[in-house]
Amino acid sequence: MNSSKAKRIGILTAGGDCPGLNAAIRGVGKTAIVEYGMEVIGFTSGYSGLIEKEFVELKENNLSGILTVGGTILGTSRVKPFKGVKDGDNEKPELIKQNYHELGLDALVCIGGNGTMKTANRLAEEGLNVIGIPKTIDNDVWGTDVTFGFDSALNIATEAIDRLHTTANSHQRVMIIEVMGHHAGWIALYAGMAGGGDIILLPELEYNIRSVCKKIEERYESKKAYSIVVVAEGIAHPKETSAASHLAEAIQTYTGIETRETVLGYIQRGGSPTPMDRILATRYGAYAAECIAKGDFGTMVAVRNNELTTVPLVEISDKLRLVDQNHTLIQKARKMGVSFGDEYL
Repeated sequence: MNSSKAKRIGILTAGGDCPGLNAAIRGVGKTAIVEYGMEVIGFTSGYSGLIEKEFVELKENNLSGILTVGGTILGTSRVKPFKGVKDGDNEKPELIKQNYHELGLDALVCIGGNGTMKTANRLAEEGLNVIGIPKTIDNDVWGTDVTFGFDSALNIATEAIDRLHTTANSHQRVMIIEVMGHHAGWIALYAGMAGGGDIILLPELEYNIRSVCKKIEERYESKKAYSIVVVAEGIAHPKETSAASHLAEAIQTYTGIETRETVLGYIQRGGSPTPMDRILATRYGAYAAECIAKGDFGTMVAVRNNELTTVPLVEISDKLRLVDQNHTLIQKARKMGVSFGDEYL
């Protein structure tokens, strides 16, 4: 498509909410309007709004005052338009294409995580001009060094760990804090290090409960009054309970040391974005508008070595950015005596 024709664009936010979504919407919209003279509409409730043709016109004044606001002014959902397509149910994808063309869109900006990027790629394969913007607190979108939302979640998790130190010390307990991360342990790793965790358990590293208990016992034998265990929700554990509850019961049973657990849950996804996430989301949004002007479609904007670039959506689909077991931060942590529960495997 000739860049001079890219005058009307749509924006949607899909998947789980996270801090920085409004900053990204603002970055796309303001750049598109001010710099390129485009018209901008926002679809409500993720891909659902695109299917149902529910949207709002976004003018420059609609985008003022939202930079610091958490959540998303457009709303979000986890609707998967291509679910059932293999069985012949093409209704939702066809509605999306129909609405896209009826609304006179020249491009669609999809802001979300892995599932959102997978759907964005399918839409690109259907012939729509699509740009993806990666967001997720889990920081696990492949193809970029960092996603917005991660820094905000990291700050919340670290503050929680800081607070647990004082109560753990007062009662000489083992305190377990469970953070988000079904498949990727970025929050647990970074928050665990920033908050001075003694044991950090990640989905990417196999752990042994007896190794965890042995580390705790060694700390008590060394006259260390308490231990902090930081765990990602996605570590191996019985699915009928939380990872933190499973660990707490096992540790207290094996060691006899009083153990308590805290599950942060959705607190990590709420609230105002950190300055770093505001900046990152704004950079992503502004660059997405620039890519539309250039006609660079079927891509996701990304940061690599702090430089903005694009990655083909087709390369991202079905991939996750996971913590490597030889990550430099893990290596540094081990040299400082931090346990990852795998010392005696």
